Amino acid sequence: MPETSCASTVHLPLGDRSYDITIKSGLLNNLETYLAPLVGKARIFVISEETVTALYEEPVKAALARGGFEGNWFTLKPGEASKSFASFEALTNELLDSGIERSDIILALGGGVIGDLAGFAAASLLRGLSFIQVPTTLLAQVDSSVGGKTGINTPFGKNLVGAFHQPKAVLIDPNILATLPLRELKAGYAEVLKYGLIDDPEFFCWLEENGAALLGIHPDEAQIEKQIYAIKTSCEAKARIVAADEREAGKRALLNLGHTFAHALEAECGYDGTLLHGEAVAIGMVMALDLSVRMGLADANDRDRLITHLKAVNMMWSAAEIDQKLEADSLLSHMAKDKKSKAGQIGFILGPIGKAAMHRGVDLDLVRALLHASICTKPSK
Repeated sequence: MPETSCASTVHLPLGDRSYDITIKSGLLNNLETYLAPLVGKARIFVISEETVTALYEEPVKAALARGGFEGNWFTLKPGEASKSFASFEALTNELLDSGIERSDIILALGGGVIGDLAGFAAASLLRGLSFIQVPTTLLAQVDSSVGGKTGINTPFGKNLVGAFHQPKAVLIDPNILATLPLRELKAGYAEVLKYGLIDDPEFFCWLEENGAALLGIHPDEAQIEKQIYAIKTSCEAKARIVAADEREAGKRALLNLGHTFAHALEAECGYDGTLLHGEAVAIGMVMALDLSVRMGLADANDRDRLITHLKAVNMMWSAAEIDQKLEADSLLSHMAKDKKSKAGQIGFILGPIGKAAMHRGVDLDLVRALLHASICTKPSK
């Protein structure tokens, strides 16, 4: 593992929408230093959720005061249910009522739900405001805060209403991860694993050796170094793909490895906390590798390696572990509404470890059989 010195920067080159992803241990303690060159004299409108507000409202407000920034704070309910039309309407009405102007900046302080919702508000209000991402979960740090995807869920599926709207910057403090429940940390780790499975088999091997250390409850300096390396590697992978395909016309779809299955599982569970996004992604990636094996696109050893590693870090890997009655046909119905569907064909990201590719025209009877097997077969530990 290369030296990280508890800090790293990843640049995402997108012309006049380019920005840096700063990863620094203890960054939140002097947030004003990082905001100063980004904000100038603009007012800052912080959007967060109840759990994060309880932990970080005081230090963040103190940092804004030290920097001489005028700050406004808005707190939402935690959980995926807040990524809804109702929450979006309530938030935008509050922001407008507070007198927000086009020159102001929204700061998204929270996990993926807050980043997606606040980013969509920034994209929509007054036809577009600047915003900054300060992600507080591993999932948001390695995935949802980077790349400019914003949006909300609908009864028809996840993230079906939204916009591409790049942030001015992403500011990541890995020390925040120490406050996460282990379940949330594991959910984010699924997105880290994704980058190894897409096109970086060496990173997947590194995670097989170091994954358990990344998920430790009491971080020491060595663990934080590993977390920064994993976050940096993940952000570099995503930045590389987004720079080549910002609006998901081609290669960016690879970032949805496992997500066709995952979004269907989430929708079927009703976004009520029964299944976290990262848990669904972990199960979805196993399904994607299983489908790849059934189609002759990957060796069974690839699927088994992923399952073995997920078991080793005590993560969910089978739909049978979900505390919800599931049906294969209902899941297929959700999958048909996925954003990657084209001309009525569901898009699946398939292939062996490190060589993922988009596939369409997949035999849905094969998918149905796979789903049924996953739902009905209780996994061995």
